[in-house]
Amino acid sequence: MLPPVLIVEDDTKLARIVKAYLEGADFRTVHASTVGEALLKAEAELPLAVILDLGLPDGSGEELCQSLKELGDFPVIMLTAKSSEEERLAGFALGADDYMVKPASPRELVCRLKAVLKRYDRTLSSPESVASFNDGLLVLNSLRHQITLDGAPVSVTPTEFKLLLALASAPGRTFTRDELVSRVLGYQFEGYDRSIDAHIKNLRQKIEKDPRAPEFLKTVYGVGYLFAGERDAL
Repeated sequence: MLPPVLIVEDDTKLARIVKAYLEGADFRTVHASTVGEALLKAEAELPLAVILDLGLPDGSGEELCQSLKELGDFPVIMLTAKSSEEERLAGFALGADDYMVKPASPRELVCRLKAVLKRYDRTLSSPESVASFNDGLLVLNSLRHQITLDGAPVSVTPTEFKLLLALASAPGRTFTRDELVSRVLGYQFEGYDRSIDAHIKNLRQKIEKDPRAPEFLKTVYGVGYLFAGERDAL
């Protein structure tokens, strides 16, 4: 039996609609209407994915997102009334794998959830499971979805891992933001190219000795990003 999709939503009518559509698509679901309830249910059974409202009655959905990411490795889709570009970028910076603004189509939500899970599964099943760079300084294990830096594990979100893996697949090649959106998020949407910047910023904080002078993730101004690490010989 697959783990459930955790729906975190205090609007009971909307939660029932989302639940009905997800279960109609053969997902098992559990519902929580508060931060505390969501944490209890996620700890009791690690979810397959989380549909997360940010406006919750007992606390911050943003802080809940961070707490959920610490529990395990699963995608989070934010479903919220917060609609500005700054709020969307902040959501991605917190580790969201997708972001939908209310009112949203429940059918589209199901499609986006399937796309996120498919990309995640594809990353985990990559045939080339281990890649090492800069004399073993940075190691990516796509089968285990793990990163180590100088021998120490690095905690990243599924989207951050997919982004780093995409860039590291072709060291020295410049990827445009649109290319990275297509490879990592799987669709085009106005403003989503800016979300790549937020994910790159997060990754630099985690894998660069000096994020202001990155060794691995270089900016190509006016174009996009490239991975500057040197692949170790097998």
